[in-house]
Amino acid sequence: MTMKELARIADVSSAAVSRYLNGGSLSQEKRERIREAIEKTGYQPDAVAQMLRTGTTDHVGLIVPNISSDSVSRVTAGATRVLSEEGYLCLLANTDNDPEKELAYLGLFENRSVAGVILMATVLTPRHEEMLKNAPFPIVVAGQQFRQVPCVYHDDFGAAHDLTERVIAKGRRNIGYIGVIEQDVAAGLNRRRGVQAAMKDHGLDPSALVVVNSPFNVEGGRAAMAKLLEEMPQVDGVVCATDLIAFGAMEVLRQSGRRMPEDVSVTGIGDSWAGEYIAPHLTTAHFYYEQSGETAARLLLDIMAKKGAPGPIHQTMLGYTIVERDSI
Repeated sequence: MTMKELARIADVSSAAVSRYLNGGSLSQEKRERIREAIEKTGYQPDAVAQMLRTGTTDHVGLIVPNISSDSVSRVTAGATRVLSEEGYLCLLANTDNDPEKELAYLGLFENRSVAGVILMATVLTPRHEEMLKNAPFPIVVAGQQFRQVPCVYHDDFGAAHDLTERVIAKGRRNIGYIGVIEQDVAAGLNRRRGVQAAMKDHGLDPSALVVVNSPFNVEGGRAAMAKLLEEMPQVDGVVCATDLIAFGAMEVLRQSGRRMPEDVSVTGIGDSWAGEYIAPHLTTAHFYYEQSGETAARLLLDIMAKKGAPGPIHQTMLGYTIVERDSI
């Protein structure tokens, strides 16, 4: 159905229908007739045509690294809830932790003329910097601190530091760290630095930290723990960059005959729901992922409302809560 046909059914002009759809001034009588005609016919305005007329769209792009991740799904839930309440539809793009796919989706959303984008980025390359700087739509980064654009991120350094302090407080001195690629500054570099800073604060040599990197999954945690045991058989404390990695590490420790927490203390980061149900229950850092998504969405809505007007680049760091359970 066209706008002209809808106008005929409502017994108004096409211009009146256009004003109704675009929030223009209109008498209450005409507004009610148009509303009834829309309900009767199920009329849906053409999104592309509306974008060409108004220069706006009700679509927001959401680029995420791994939708199956518990943390990513929670950020996504928070962001989409806030955006949907304001009438925006989210176009979800899953990159499988591939920075090249992040760039490809940014280009795709540019061609589709979205109103804005929330990017849960993994790394910041020169090409990322260029695209973020020149994007024709507002972008908010979630999960990383990118100084060039508005962002919402977590205190990764502080969380890893506090967890390591608790491990050391249990008398552990032979500490290993299972991390992720350090091009991922938040989960990789900052968390490893937090572990080493805690070691230094307690008189341990931070350069002696044995580091093994892993993918962001349980299988990677298993492989990394096996390698860590080869390199450091005397390990009595293991700090893991994520909960999923910690789950894999704990499985290998059990298979090797190491008791937790009697022989080895283990921690993760992220507070996955499964940490409450495995044995022993996992000590971890709770990040406020849903709040992160909500904050990123509200920040994006605020920028979109200003329609390109210059303003400050907001950098929001969220806190964390240490959840101490049985594994340390």
